[in-house]
Amino acid sequence: MDLTDATVLVTGAAGLIGSHLAERLAADNEVVAVDDLSKGTRDRVPDGVEFRQADLTDREATERVVTEDVDVVFHLAAITDTNFDDDRVLFEQNTSMTHNVLEAARAAGVSKFAFTSSSTVYGEAPRPTPEDYAPLEPISVYGSSKLADEGLVSTFAHSYGVQSWVFRFANIVGPRQRGNVIPDFVQKLQEDPETLTILGDGRQEKSYLYVEDCVDAMVHVVENADRSLNTYNLGTRTTTSVDRIADIVSQELGVDPEYEYTGGDRGWTGDVPRMRLSVEKLAALGWDAPGTSDDAVRRAAREIVAELT
Repeated sequence: MDLTDATVLVTGAAGLIGSHLAERLAADNEVVAVDDLSKGTRDRVPDGVEFRQADLTDREATERVVTEDVDVVFHLAAITDTNFDDDRVLFEQNTSMTHNVLEAARAAGVSKFAFTSSSTVYGEAPRPTPEDYAPLEPISVYGSSKLADEGLVSTFAHSYGVQSWVFRFANIVGPRQRGNVIPDFVQKLQEDPETLTILGDGRQEKSYLYVEDCVDAMVHVVENADRSLNTYNLGTRTTTSVDRIADIVSQELGVDPEYEYTGGDRGWTGDVPRMRLSVEKLAALGWDAPGTSDDAVRRAAREIVAELT
């Protein structure tokens, strides 16, 4: 699909990835940004982009924003908070939003749909993990909700003619991000530059991708992959440990704290302590991350420090 002169609907457009995606697409397309503002803020939506506030768990509200003039939907809206206090609500709301948006798209005749999934659908899989790895055994309710969402996307792609792209993300980092490891470390060290408490043992090691590179990869896949259902991992070929993130954030703040650990091999229930995605399929399509996982973390840390200072 050519993402030029199209009408693009972006859900979750006040979030980290959604706001950057809306900004990128607005240069060549008419973009409609949708968010319920439960976590993101209105000022993250780029100037000149139409904004519609809507609760996508409400079918009628969803039908009002997914209209027949839309050419493609990028569905990013989801509860992503690993500390969310009600797993059942997280699962039901994430799957309800995805089902509602797909149904509304089909009813409005919107035949292009891009969905942001997650590496968490794999669970604790061999590394690097390719897209055709099976069985998929998520260990968190969030991962379970994303896998259920993927099933819905697959059904609408194969049975109802909604051509779809599914992105399984590594950890995406960058400016405007809150509630994740980098901003968490920044805020903790601003409050106490002498000591940093780290969840787990600090040896958790994952792949990190800078948000603008993530958006670039998403656009590349939509424009170049043309099957009815296209599933791609988005990430880097390298990983970064939690201890290394703490080092990078400390360097950017100019502090030298002592690290304290909560213990155990993972930060929270459902945390996958080690993750690295295979990106060979993405590379074969002509896209590779321009930097390493460490590069992404450092760039994000520098920008988040500037935002929070």
